[in-house]
Amino acid sequence: MASAAPAPARHVHIEALQTAMPTRAVEPGRARPVSVAAAAPLPAAALQRRSRVVLYYRAAAAADAPAAWSPEEALLVKESLSEAVADYPEMAGRLRRRGADDGSGSSWEVKLNDTGVRLVLATVEAAVDDFVGAGVDEEDRERWEAALAPWTHVDADDPDMCALCFVQLTRFKGDGGYAVGVSCSLMLCDPLSLARFLLSWARTHAAMKAQNKAAAIPVMQYAGYFQRPSTMTRRIKSVPLDAFATDAAVSTETVLFRVASGSGAARDDHRALARACVDEASDRLGAAAKVTRLSLLVVARDGVGDNPRGMSVETCTADSLPVPAGNKPEVAQWQDLGLQEFALRESKPVHVSCSIVTAGDDEGLVVVMPDGKGFLVTVTVPK
Repeated sequence: MASAAPAPARHVHIEALQTAMPTRAVEPGRARPVSVAAAAPLPAAALQRRSRVVLYYRAAAAADAPAAWSPEEALLVKESLSEAVADYPEMAGRLRRRGADDGSGSSWEVKLNDTGVRLVLATVEAAVDDFVGAGVDEEDRERWEAALAPWTHVDADDPDMCALCFVQLTRFKGDGGYAVGVSCSLMLCDPLSLARFLLSWARTHAAMKAQNKAAAIPVMQYAGYFQRPSTMTRRIKSVPLDAFATDAAVSTETVLFRVASGSGAARDDHRALARACVDEASDRLGAAAKVTRLSLLVVARDGVGDNPRGMSVETCTADSLPVPAGNKPEVAQWQDLGLQEFALRESKPVHVSCSIVTAGDDEGLVVVMPDGKGFLVTVTVPK
């Protein structure tokens, strides 16, 4: 008896690569410092650590809803992204060395140079439910999401030539749904700041649409992609979906914590706060989650506004962190970031996926983020 023919490979088709430039120039010379502990220079793997956000949307079900994006809507997506980047100029920045790692303890910075955010347009031979439907294996979805939120490795020798933030709009050919995927370097933007930027983009888009503001950049290929996707025959490249799964980085697990202001001595000591969250994550995830070595990223934020004003990076052992004297941190949810409200059209996402990719190293990773009420802290460990 002849064996059944194998199922054909599903592909992701990259249709266009663009750059969303900020609509207002940044003042010359602006930069945001990245302070690196002198005892342990920034490791190469740290350049690849990133936040990943994927928002999934179904096709509009209403009879009078448009089946495809109009040219005006399509053009407005890029224009509104450019406007949002102008309000968050670090999103268009590039990472560069300030000098050699000579023990100065402050050898990196994010240069605010208007270089722009990478914008990718793609289609995938799948339906929304192939990623987020009932019965979908969560680990498969997490691996495949690399196809929906692209990333190009930062070159350690020439980091200032590499993009640090990517946005991809993906149309699902199986059912007409779509996804918005974002990959953003942790050296550029912490998860909380990234969420605030995306929500600002959505508000900007809605306001420009309500004002019937015409897009200033005539990107006809971009409009045609949504209005007449069947006419898009020239592709930059096509990659099997399973290739993203096999090339995925080492699987990790992240726990998000909230620490309120006034929650004991740890509130003013970021290292003690990190130790409290690492200990709590290890208790919750089991012995396999215990790590001996970790990277600690602490975000500095102004009293008002969402934009970070700096970041410190330290590599240390968990045992070297001081034992906290405050209360146990409370487990938070990714939904607390508010991204379930992100909408470029009338519909809200049917699923929001947030994760931290650690580029395959076996260190733990802790990110401490002030949020105006206290701190949000992520603890990421290899599975």
